[in-house]
Amino acid sequence: MQTAKAPKKKRFTVKEWSWIMYDWANSIYATNIMAAIFPTIFVSIAGDAGDIWWGYGTSIATFIVAILAPVLGAVADYKGMKKKLFTASMLVGVVFTFTIALVMNNWRLMLVGYILSRIGFSASCLFYDSFLTDVTTDERMDKVSSWGYAMGYIGGSTIPFVISIAVLLALGYSNPIAQKFSIVIVSVWWLVFSIPFLKNVEQTHYIERTGETSIGQIFRNIGHTAKDIFQRKGLFLFVVAYFFYIDGVGTIISISTAYGTVLGLGTVGMILALLVTQIVAMPCSIWFANIAAKITALKALIGAIIIYTLICCVGFYMGYSLEPHQEAYETVLKAEFTDPLADVTDETAIALRDAARKLFTDKDAEVKWADEIIKYTEEQRANPEVDRVLGNFASFLGNNVKTVENFRSAISFSTILFWAMAFMVGTVQGGIQAVSRSYFGKLIPKERSNEFFGFFDIFGKFASVMGPFLYATIGSWTGRSSYGVLALIALFLVGLVIMICGKKSFESLDYETAE
Repeated sequence: MQTAKAPKKKRFTVKEWSWIMYDWANSIYATNIMAAIFPTIFVSIAGDAGDIWWGYGTSIATFIVAILAPVLGAVADYKGMKKKLFTASMLVGVVFTFTIALVMNNWRLMLVGYILSRIGFSASCLFYDSFLTDVTTDERMDKVSSWGYAMGYIGGSTIPFVISIAVLLALGYSNPIAQKFSIVIVSVWWLVFSIPFLKNVEQTHYIERTGETSIGQIFRNIGHTAKDIFQRKGLFLFVVAYFFYIDGVGTIISISTAYGTVLGLGTVGMILALLVTQIVAMPCSIWFANIAAKITALKALIGAIIIYTLICCVGFYMGYSLEPHQEAYETVLKAEFTDPLADVTDETAIALRDAARKLFTDKDAEVKWADEIIKYTEEQRANPEVDRVLGNFASFLGNNVKTVENFRSAISFSTILFWAMAFMVGTVQGGIQAVSRSYFGKLIPKERSNEFFGFFDIFGKFASVMGPFLYATIGSWTGRSSYGVLALIALFLVGLVIMICGKKSFESLDYETAE
């Protein structure tokens, strides 16, 4: 039930602010662990197939949550359960994120820690989303939901992200202490800023527990919810469309830096570009809610899907235009430089060889190369293996001038495209998620919000299984990661067609939920 004066409120209540603050708390996980920093660390440790393993790990985590979501949602709808399950999920995410920092000498254990932490993160977001119906009214849902994403971008996705970047730049991106700091800060920030939510947000809509409550009753409730969704054509079509388009959104978040790393784009540059995404996303999330209020949420969502389709087209071309030059460069580098120097044993020569190998793919390598050259000059060519490395590299450059020039130009062009995509993503990333969440929240029975959000979440999570899996499988099958991005274009297009064709069904939805 809604009070008559609720729509007149302009300021956020304590409950609304506390709910919003959880986005501030957990968004650092999405930035540091899922999107920007940890994927590049993992790929650098796991090796050439790092982005493929990353895709499979993401699929496993989201698949597990997708399977559990309806059951967890049904249990959480009973009085007193939602807060307990939220707290347990949040703590699982915090603890296993911290664990990643303890096992960074083993990429397999890192992957396990990531999978478990992402399960905790995703499950806590399921309960967090459903609490939206407990803290505000239908009229304020778009605003409150969008402000959650906005505060997440300016808080969790920007402040600790900038701190992490500063430490990585100060100590060196490959420094183990800097890398561990960028992970540990996630756990600390997440836990501390979850306190307002834990203190002030309570479940107000629920199903009373009775002596007949059982596992069987829980599954009967799940079946009843599924039936409700399937019988309401507009709601069902919206959820199916959401399944496809949110797949693309989630996959872009998960694989963007891993994709860029495999293409050889500069790590620091990619992270700074993603910082631009966070800065742009904060005001655009609020702006998106205002646009939705003026042109309707459905039209705003259709516009966002079109923009994401364009983003994927740019992402595909970014890799497609670079990969042939990358392959040509790496082929001659291996044949004329890396393989002939595989037998060097001197530490200085090895460091110089490795720095030269990455010279045109990593800006940090240029600094290392310069440091080694200085060391080499000071030693006055006293080390024959160092002299051999320098001589081979000079010969390699002289024999492959055109190949090197083409590769460097392709990297520069792709880096510009990556920055353009980062800006474009920032304009719609928060808005499409916030308005999708609040639009769905208006259509469901409040006392059964967890059940319905459980199904909403299962559609989103199964989509997040499909996207990374398709990216990883197609990339592995073709040997070119850019072709994996084509799958994301197809998913956005399917979601767009359903949204456009089902527009009349959406507009005819009765906002009064069925008993």
